[in-house]
This record gives sequence, structure tokens and C-alpha cells, in this order.
Amino acid sequence: MSRLEVFGIDGIPEVRPGDDLAGMIAAAAASGDDTGLVDGDVVVVTQKVVSKAEGMLVEVDPDDPLSHKPLVEQESVRVLRRRGDLVISETTHGFVCANAGIDLSNVDRGWAALLPKDSDWSARRIRDGLRAKAGVEAAVIVSDTFGRPWRRGLTDVAIGVSGIKAIVDLRGTEDTRGRELAVTEVCVADELAGMADLVMGKATGTAAAVVRGVDPAWFGDGHIGREVIRHPSEDLFR
Repeated sequence: MSRLEVFGIDGIPEVRPGDDLAGMIAAAAASGDDTGLVDGDVVVVTQKVVSKAEGMLVEVDPDDPLSHKPLVEQESVRVLRRRGDLVISETTHGFVCANAGIDLSNVDRGWAALLPKDSDWSARRIRDGLRAKAGVEAAVIVSDTFGRPWRRGLTDVAIGVSGIKAIVDLRGTEDTRGRELAVTEVCVADELAGMADLVMGKATGTAAAVVRGVDPAWFGDGHIGREVIRHPSEDLFR
């Protein structure tokens, strides 16, 4: 793999609970200029539209900027840190993130979006839908925006995966000097999610993107986003 192409899928209409998200993505891709989906594509879809389609929306007081805070407690299995209004917690999925992933951006005033109940299931459902609607074998990543400890700025990461490895394990292979790699595991799902975010942006309304040219060896069934979550026994900081 020496070249990757990434482009946004424009023209996806506003997503409402119960919408056929896979069908909307397939139709928007087909209507664009040379953006129709092909076998081997990786389709990255933002968590927000997945949550909307799955009805993961909760009404909050539009005049109270902290009215969503009880939801944070509800969606957390453990609170790691508090600082002012910010809560860093662990969700039922095993994600460690700000405010349990609950978001007020890009949703109607007076509503909050929760994370999907099972992001891997969401990715698999969209993948099956793209196969049915567009006739393609594509992988799907559901992405969300996370901060990182010890580093400023936000980046998109994979919270759901279907049809592609989340982790590429290079342990046992050799580097360019012939030394065996002992600990190198590459989170390609996060890298692809971050790459897709560069063309989707945070305020453009582009809800999905395609990464094309990904190594075919990374594709296959049985891979899920939960592969990324570090087991507590391996975590040095919790």
C-alpha cells in the first residue's frame, strides 16, 4: 500500500430516528461526482448520525447548559476524574472519554445525543445495508471525537468496526534493520477514522467519508472495535 485516497460523501440529508442510514449513504455516494462506492472501500460514519438513526436522543432543558449532566452519570460505569463541569468517565462500552460521550452539538436545541448502545453492531448493520443497497463489499467504521491524555487537541477514533481489522499486529515481524518487533500493534481503525475526519470536519455537515486503497489484507469478518479497548489489567494509569 503506497497510496490512499479519502473523500467525503456529500448530500446525506438530515438523519432522523428510524432512517435507513445505509441507504442514505449509498444514495448520496452514487449521486456524487465519482464517489460511488466500490469493493474494498472503508466507509467511515460519524457517531452522531448513527445515534440519530438509532433514536439515541434524549430531551434536555434548552435553557440549562448543565441539564445533560444527569445523563453523564447514567451512562457511566465509573467516574475517573472531575474538574469543574468536566467529567472523565468510563462508559458501559469500555470507552474512557469526556462526559460519557454525550454531545449537544449538531443536534436540535433541547436534545442530547447518546452513544449507540453497541457501536460494533451499528457498524455491522450499516455494512450489511451497503451490501444490500449498493452491492459492494465495504468495511465500516463508526467514528467519534475523543481527546487524549497528555496531548492537546481532539481527533476522531473508531468506536465501532465491521469488516476490517481494528488492530494490525506486527509483533514477530522484522523492521528495516532485521530486528524483530516485540510490541508493535497498530490501531489502523483509529488512523482511518482520523484520516476521514480531515475531509468531514466538525461543522460542515458531512457525515460520512470513504477511504480507498486500504491494504486488502486488513479486511475480513470477525473484527470489532472492542479490540481497541485496553484491558484494565494492562492499564498503567487507572
